[in-house]
Amino acid sequence: MTTEPALPVTDAAEDVQGTETHHFRAPVSFVRRGSRLQGRRQQAWDELSDVFVIDVPRVQADTSVDPDYVFDAEAAFGRQAPLVVEIGSGLGEAVTHAAEQNPDKNFLAVEVYLPGLAQTLQRIGQKNLTNVRVVQANAPEVLTTMLPAGSVDELWVFFPDPWHKTRHHKRRMVKDSFAELAARVLVPGGLWRLATDWSDYAVQMREVLDASPHFENLHPGERAGADGPLTQVYAQGLEGKEASNDVDTRGGWAPRFEGRILTSFENKAHQANRLIFDLTYRKA
Repeated sequence: MTTEPALPVTDAAEDVQGTETHHFRAPVSFVRRGSRLQGRRQQAWDELSDVFVIDVPRVQADTSVDPDYVFDAEAAFGRQAPLVVEIGSGLGEAVTHAAEQNPDKNFLAVEVYLPGLAQTLQRIGQKNLTNVRVVQANAPEVLTTMLPAGSVDELWVFFPDPWHKTRHHKRRMVKDSFAELAARVLVPGGLWRLATDWSDYAVQMREVLDASPHFENLHPGERAGADGPLTQVYAQGLEGKEASNDVDTRGGWAPRFEGRILTSFENKAHQANRLIFDLTYRKA
């Protein structure tokens, strides 16, 4: 989900002394927001966390994952089933809807924002779901060591923080190193689904995955030309850009993923006249 800049990744954070300096020295893709739970969220956490929250061992921070810890999906879910992992699950709207519609699959929601995880638990309880687990963890650590290689059937990254200022682009999640991690955890033929409402991030995603030897675009050349979403951004001067006659001749944009419910965040993007870019890649 799109969020605001986090203190640990500001330039000033590198001057902080103490045990947490090393953990936050590398750019991270999330926001250190308030973690206080109240009302129904606290109640949901108290009632459901023992069953649905993956209790991972930490190294330093509350979102770190001990590199020796490996997630056992069969033990966590009590069954063998295809595993779908959503990175940045936010308030759990997408993952719980998908779990309700696909009871034959297991879903793991990865999020660093504790109130978001509590809200996801609340949705799990409301829908009486049994096929969702949540974990508070930094995504790169989840993909590097926590998840076994070749254990994920689908990986979802919907509306990650765009870090839209040029000087912050290095902090974006979807880059070459992250593509390597995604390829590590996906099964052969597994799908990586992405979505963003920022055109330049969409282009970056397309560049990264097209350049990766591990992935192939399931919609090469689609939605290019005058009617394509990127050309529309250029022509209409959306996102504060100056209108131009540039044409996206490359395309490769997937149709909207039907399995992704219209979340409150995506609805706000539509209301702000922002276009949505979907991408779907298969691990070769």
